[in-house]
Amino acid sequence: MAMPLRQSIKVATYLAEQKIRRRDKFPLIVELEPLFACNLKCEGCGKIQHPAGVLKQRMPVAQAVGAVLESGAPMVSIAGGEPLMHPQIDEIVRQLVAKRKYVFLCTNALLMRKKMDKFKPSPYFAFAVHIDGLRERHDESVAKEGVFDEAVEAIKEAKRRGFRVTTNSTFFNTDTPQTIVEVLNFLNDDLKVDEMMISPAYAYEKAPDQEHFLGVEQTRELFKKAFSGGNRARWRLNHSPLFLDFLEGKVDFPCTAWAIPNYSLFGWQRPCYLMSDGYVPTYRELIEDTDWDKYGRGKDPRCANCMAHCGYEPTAVLATMGSLKESLRAMRETVSSNRD
Repeated sequence: MAMPLRQSIKVATYLAEQKIRRRDKFPLIVELEPLFACNLKCEGCGKIQHPAGVLKQRMPVAQAVGAVLESGAPMVSIAGGEPLMHPQIDEIVRQLVAKRKYVFLCTNALLMRKKMDKFKPSPYFAFAVHIDGLRERHDESVAKEGVFDEAVEAIKEAKRRGFRVTTNSTFFNTDTPQTIVEVLNFLNDDLKVDEMMISPAYAYEKAPDQEHFLGVEQTRELFKKAFSGGNRARWRLNHSPLFLDFLEGKVDFPCTAWAIPNYSLFGWQRPCYLMSDGYVPTYRELIEDTDWDKYGRGKDPRCANCMAHCGYEPTAVLATMGSLKESLRAMRETVSSNRD
């Protein structure tokens, strides 16, 4: 696990506090969507399917920051849409960093070099660039040529300026172990990004392309082969060891979507950012008034093929904290990756 040591300690301390306070449900990271508009039309995303009036809306800074503070989460993933299209995105980031929240700004990188001067390098801030494959594969997934090359140049420039840069890669049933190995090798060895997050694509109901999402067995077989030959240990993956075990099918977990709640222009979304069963105005209502037991594989048919990080990474983290053996395992990997 490539999470910086300072961040690992803060998250571990936060989890210990929740245990001491005997809180059953709490946020690990908030998915914040301050807008739905985007400058790309990716086939696997349904955000830009909202009406034109909704796509023009931008969340006020106070509302965005207030929602994160209300939740108490130590980490924030700012997504959308394309967050760099928000005219005050830099102020949202600045205020969250000032509150010592770890902020990941998810971006397709098309505006990254243009907007980079608005941000300052900080151990609490990282650009999280979406990369789904090497040039041809990535440009096909985002339905526009040249996006991969621009993302690569933006990553290089950000690294040159001292920013932390992470990546987020989503894989579909058109991927093979080799295509996964190729892109992660490139990100890890050539671009030398700080951390990489990976996720099997989930059948997002509003996505234009409904044919290329992975099933559970397909996911397990795909990652088992991609992780072979020492790749898993070598790559700087931003995941707990148990979540990577989960992707390979070595362990199975229930869904804990409540640990990565989504807050958007509509409010707190039930049960996660991939499914929409309504919205509530406060985080407390989300936690207390949602029937969490009815979600997950084997419970809700919409969850049948889901192995996404938003539902299962937090389960793996909690399982790690509840086991001395797994805690030591995660600690060893964290120390090793920071030493490298």
